[in-house]
Amino acid sequence: MDEFLGIYLRDQLALGVGWRELARRAQRNNRGTPLGEALAEVAEQIGEDVETFRSIMGRLGVRVDPLRTALATVGERVGRLKPNGRLVGYSPLSRFLELEVLVMGIDRKKQLWHTLADLADLRTRLPDVDFDELVARAERQRQRLEPFRRRVGSDVFTATSPRG
Repeated sequence: MDEFLGIYLRDQLALGVGWRELARRAQRNNRGTPLGEALAEVAEQIGEDVETFRSIMGRLGVRVDPLRTALATVGERVGRLKPNGRLVGYSPLSRFLELEVLVMGIDRKKQLWHTLADLADLRTRLPDVDFDELVARAERQRQRLEPFRRRVGSDVFTATSPRG
């Protein structure tokens, strides 16, 4: 079973690295705004969560797969090439998609902490890891971004835009 747990952990670390990179990019794209401030806070916390996750992996003797984490970073960068309604530059749709994917990632992270704590029985194996606080922290991150996601999404999808 530890073999499967190791595979799962390496995959989840790669996803976490991808979300961390996305959060950092979104923060840079929105620097100097209230959204940028919220993203800076969340990006820092996601980075801390990734390090917590690496620590858990190390304590379980699960080695990090540098290829998977590198592919996650490359995947995040390739995702920037997606059409966004503008020939060049940042668009309101880009902002919304960044927020949408970040919120999905945060929801996924909450599920991850529950899975590790309860299904993988890490609450027993690593009693000093406060999985309940990690879940609560993820919920706070989601709550911090959700008002922005809703506002940006509403602006993007209800604004009059030229038809192509």
